[in-house]
Amino acid sequence: MTVYLDHAATTPVRPEVAERYAEELSRVGNPSSLHTAGRDARRRLEEAREQLAAAVGAEPAEVIFTSGGTEADNLAVKGGYWARRGADDGLRTVAVSAIEHPAVLETAEWLAAHDGADLVRLRVDSDGVLDLGHLEALLGRGGVAVVSVMWTNNEIGVVQPLEQVVHLAHAAGVPVHSDAVQAVGHVTVHFALSGLDAMSLSGHKLGAPVGTGALVARRSFALTPVEHGGGQERGVRSGTLAVAGARALALAVELAVAEQEAEEARLSRLRDRLVTAVREKVDRVALTGPALTGSGRTGPVPAGPASAVPMGQGRHPGIAHLTIEGADADALLLGLDMAGIAASSGSACHAGVQQASHVLVAMGRDEELARSALRFSLGRTTTEEDVDAVVAALPGVVENARRAHAARHRPARRPGVPDDAAARGSVVAQGGAA
Repeated sequence: MTVYLDHAATTPVRPEVAERYAEELSRVGNPSSLHTAGRDARRRLEEAREQLAAAVGAEPAEVIFTSGGTEADNLAVKGGYWARRGADDGLRTVAVSAIEHPAVLETAEWLAAHDGADLVRLRVDSDGVLDLGHLEALLGRGGVAVVSVMWTNNEIGVVQPLEQVVHLAHAAGVPVHSDAVQAVGHVTVHFALSGLDAMSLSGHKLGAPVGTGALVARRSFALTPVEHGGGQERGVRSGTLAVAGARALALAVELAVAEQEAEEARLSRLRDRLVTAVREKVDRVALTGPALTGSGRTGPVPAGPASAVPMGQGRHPGIAHLTIEGADADALLLGLDMAGIAASSGSACHAGVQQASHVLVAMGRDEELARSALRFSLGRTTTEEDVDAVVAALPGVVENARRAHAARHRPARRPGVPDDAAARGSVVAQGGAA
């Protein structure tokens, strides 16, 4: 592998983060123990909590360490729903955007299948931006326990209008959670200013080891525990705390946030260069999501009705999601891999499962086009040479993938009948059946 453009799946651990992680692994002490080693471990853990909180604009008491984004999402959606329904049995609706990461969407689906929740998938437009009118109408009917809308989509990179989501939901007395896994360190994130009640983040998307993450949740956001045991982390996330992971996560977040503005500008330029060059060299290629007009921003909550609020909030600086008509994603990815280029077709959590992206289907794309997607996700180690390598390799990869696609979809030849006659016969037969 010579070119790695799958940073949205996972990104290299930063050397200084690896050093801190290894340093902590050489120590001993359970942070819940009362002896000297335990108290020292607790001190280092709380310093990490303070460091992470400062980096994302939160209070230390709002940081709950988890094993990653998936656990944080489950705790927020399940725990938030159970707490709200426990206080008022009429609050049974879980509202999530139709393009959520599986960690949120499948959690909500589980609540609907096993716990009597009423799941509503909030519509998005053709660019993947949340339909605020749909949310406003749903909130007006009442009975909503929790709303969960991701900050930045992991497949297409669209940044959602969270300020408006929070404005509408809080006016109806409903808490809002956001999966910010692809946002922290990539777009401007400030938890306090966002107005969110909770947000999830994951370490391996920004330079920390896999298995590190956090749920940042206001003390006013009641959570029912998803698992039980020692009562650690405000009594809602039991289990011996991993001091090494917490320290590695806190340092990675701090470094990523400190570099965010400069990296956002650099990656946006590389992303735009990649998209422009590919569209010039390959026909029938479409960029998914909003136009290349900027990246994500955080600003004050606008006043007024949803209809008066601008919808677009920009895109992730490092995600270029393309659909390539007449080619299958698996053939494209295999061709790129053979050329030494790592990319993906969407969420790595469903890797190896060739199916239409639920994100693209929710945006109105047909299933065949939704199977033709390529996601190039750029990160801290991405260079101009990496972009040049993709631009050089992709035309040939697409040509081969389209040839294979056409062969698979060519009508079967009948013995003794020329190929063109078989094709005409297929068309006639299809027309007669219709």
